[in-house]
Amino acid sequence: MRNNHVNAVVVGAGAGGGVVAKELSTAGLSVVLFERGDWVSFEDHDNDELLSQRTTVLGNAFGPDDDRYRRVVVGGDGSTEIVYPSDGAYSNIAACVGSGTVSYGAMAWRFMAEDFRMKSTYGTVEGSTLEDWPVSYDDLEHCYEKAEWEIGVAGDSSLNPFAAPRKKHYPMPPFSYNREATMLESAMKRMGLHPFPIPMLRNSVPYSGRPACVRRRTCCGFACPINAKCGTHNTVIPAALSTGNCELRTRCVVGSLIIDASGRITGVEYFDRENTKQEQTADVIVVAASATETPRLLLNSTSKHFPSGVGNRYDWVGRNLQGHAYTGAFGLFEEDIFDDVGPGATLAISDFSHHNPGIVGGGILANEFTRLPYLFSNIRPPGSPLWGEEHKEFQRKYFRRNVQVVGPIQEMPFFDSRVQVDPAVRDSWGIPVVRLSGHRHPKDAEGTEFLSRKAEAILKEAGAFQTWRHLPGSGLSGGQHQAGTCRMGEDPQTSVTDRFGRVHDTPNVFVSDASLHVTNGGFNPALTIMALGYRVGEHIAGEWQKGNRFK
Repeated sequence: MRNNHVNAVVVGAGAGGGVVAKELSTAGLSVVLFERGDWVSFEDHDNDELLSQRTTVLGNAFGPDDDRYRRVVVGGDGSTEIVYPSDGAYSNIAACVGSGTVSYGAMAWRFMAEDFRMKSTYGTVEGSTLEDWPVSYDDLEHCYEKAEWEIGVAGDSSLNPFAAPRKKHYPMPPFSYNREATMLESAMKRMGLHPFPIPMLRNSVPYSGRPACVRRRTCCGFACPINAKCGTHNTVIPAALSTGNCELRTRCVVGSLIIDASGRITGVEYFDRENTKQEQTADVIVVAASATETPRLLLNSTSKHFPSGVGNRYDWVGRNLQGHAYTGAFGLFEEDIFDDVGPGATLAISDFSHHNPGIVGGGILANEFTRLPYLFSNIRPPGSPLWGEEHKEFQRKYFRRNVQVVGPIQEMPFFDSRVQVDPAVRDSWGIPVVRLSGHRHPKDAEGTEFLSRKAEAILKEAGAFQTWRHLPGSGLSGGQHQAGTCRMGEDPQTSVTDRFGRVHDTPNVFVSDASLHVTNGGFNPALTIMALGYRVGEHIAGEWQKGNRFK
């Protein structure tokens, strides 16, 4: 049966797509929201550490699955390898309603004003495509506020002198520090630093009809058992559905955009939950499938009008893939530090986010999320045995006596770190798969070395008797914080979309996920993705109400 035409299709029910669907449906547009996964809950995988920890190579409890999905990764020597979601090289993004907002750590950072003006602040970086965003922090400030209040953030920015200005406080008070954070706070203050509670997308008090967080250790990498973690699956997507204007279609895989004889995008072609190929026409298409899957969809949408894919006239779709080069240090202590108060991460500093001599950008430093036994088994001082009796003894003795201070360094965008579609490998539906290639910019190593030294100094001041640094490699970036592959800009020759996320040369196709990021900031990007979702959604809805049908 033929699907009824709708005003808007949104591809991807994650941090950006869920927000856009809510904005459009509450404005009166008819919307179909596509999600390749399904609804999930804590009960699906409860406390299964091996399956649920997103940072392991054992897979993601919330999809995608190895049976139907695969990617190709190009090594530094030009060799290629087919990888599956259970492999860390896959650069996984969850496949479920809410996507990563179901299982994320839920840090809720606003980018700083400098993050939108990196080239103006630091100048040209040789070999990098470093550029300013076409929008400023001030342009996005009200969208940040809307995300904080509609989705829900607990925090207190008054203790962070480096925070960008805001017009309204967070809707919920911050979480109290755990024992680890209290110890680090004292050390940081003795060093003249400025610690403050991490803003979190979880309820510190009952909010929006959902209970307060009970602070379980199994939080980051898991769904919340009491619905206190705030994601799009339990906030804006239910709000969209309640309007009666939004239909959510789960277990539907969108393979390409439909392009008519005149070159207009008229809808999407997808496989439904029975794997039957279908079409859904719409006036507006919003692609919010992640910074790897969004360029894949655009590149797989070809015609005589778009021989290299939609939006790819100047070969910028899929370019500038960035993640975050996490760096920091570990410390061992004589006494027990772990108090089993989740999610672990509660305290941060922004002293090194910008204006570090000789460094481009920077990043926050925070105490880390609770490291459950499997992940802790990978944490050893250099030269320590990774198996055997000595390994087991270390596990027993130091599980409660280790502290990690860590942060995401702001990576330099690099033209040749990219997403393409593979010419030969296809997924279960016959769709050409993502092909990942590239490496980090050499400048990133300077930033990670700088930030890890600062983290180690904090741990020593706090009393650690042994410390060691953690430095990322120089290879391909783009893991759970992947961004940058359909960057915003004013010039169609050096960007993929305009300042509202509209793909250049296509009046009715928009992007609304971290693909838009010109630079990825020195912060977890979830709140910025949500804020951009509000900006894109507000723009489309506002133009629609003026009579603009994006023809």
